[in-house]
Amino acid sequence: MLPELTITDHFTPEEEQAILDRLQAYNIENFGPMDRKDLAIILRDGAGEPEGGLLGRTGRGWLYVQMLFVPEHLRGQGIAKRLLAMAEEEARSRGCVGAYLDTMNALALPFYLKQGYEPIGRLEGLTGGHSVTWLKKRL
Repeated sequence: MLPELTITDHFTPEEEQAILDRLQAYNIENFGPMDRKDLAIILRDGAGEPEGGLLGRTGRGWLYVQMLFVPEHLRGQGIAKRLLAMAEEEARSRGCVGAYLDTMNALALPFYLKQGYEPIGRLEGLTGGHSVTWLKKRL
């Protein structure tokens, strides 16, 4: 008998955790123990509130930059470059050999290229004529 399949536009935290637990167990069994560790560099305003920064994780020898955001009023001061360099240095100290990320921002793409990242894939035809580019850099 086939299992029941349902489609919905939302999922509960419990459903997400159930799938994640099973996927992680499978991956550990097939690819070995995971050494995943979060990495955060938080940019705080004068009141100490977060207003930007970099979030990512290291694992299996690579840094994944999940989010990098600098508020408009702080752009052009080299903060994004500092955030990325700090994350890469921390990744090196954790034994990482490379970093990867993705961007939909056509203005950010030249920045990442200037920092030594190289495109490894691109998906075009997203709604609004946008595309996403994946990039990597050997550390």
